[in-house]
Amino acid sequence: MGGPFWLTSTFAALMLTVAVYCAGRIVVARWWRRPTELDSDGAHVFMGVAMAGMLVTGLRFLPAGWWEAVFAVGAVWFGGRMLQARRRASGSPWRCPHPAPHLVECVAMLYMFLVLPAAVAIRGTAGGMGAMSVSATESRFSFVALLLALFMFGYVVWVGDRLQLRAPALALAGQASAGPRDNRDNADALASASNPTELPGGAAAAGGCAGPGPAGPGHPYLAPRCAALCKMAMGITMGYMLILML
Repeated sequence: MGGPFWLTSTFAALMLTVAVYCAGRIVVARWWRRPTELDSDGAHVFMGVAMAGMLVTGLRFLPAGWWEAVFAVGAVWFGGRMLQARRRASGSPWRCPHPAPHLVECVAMLYMFLVLPAAVAIRGTAGGMGAMSVSATESRFSFVALLLALFMFGYVVWVGDRLQLRAPALALAGQASAGPRDNRDNADALASASNPTELPGGAAAAGGCAGPGPAGPGHPYLAPRCAALCKMAMGITMGYMLILML
């Protein structure tokens, strides 16, 4: 069982693009003092590079054992962040306050790295997950891959749904019956509503993770829509890889 080489290569290139972009977000956010989720962006840098190497053998940069250690640390980090979020403990504005999806991503990466060495048989020049053969013993645990894939695809749908614009239409409807002062207030509300990821109190959300509160009026969250698109690309690719392991 395996996917076509052109498709796995496309996903590998997409993952490298996401990794480079997320690394750039970390640098630019500090440079411009624009808040971003440093932990989720950093995790996506590692995930993008690791998944590219799993999809195409020639793009492997580190041994599997190193990656397992990296994502084990990531799982512990996001697990701890999830416990803090449940206790409603105040955290840094530069960290993702909704870490559960990233915890699942780290678990999925660990699963793939633990199963892949025994599940992949190289055929011809395709390599990586483009030429996968799963034994009968390993197929008993395929339901884990199925559950993780369903979660990732559901997460992608949820992130995409949050990008839909609904508030601006309501703001425009209320403007028609408002006075001059109300019109100014509605205009401000419309400007805020034009960014669907903006939350009350100066916080922002980027595809399921509420973004850090900006340092001031001139420091909004860094490119929330692009961050959401990266999360969607990561979820789709990870779901595709998990489906290959069924």
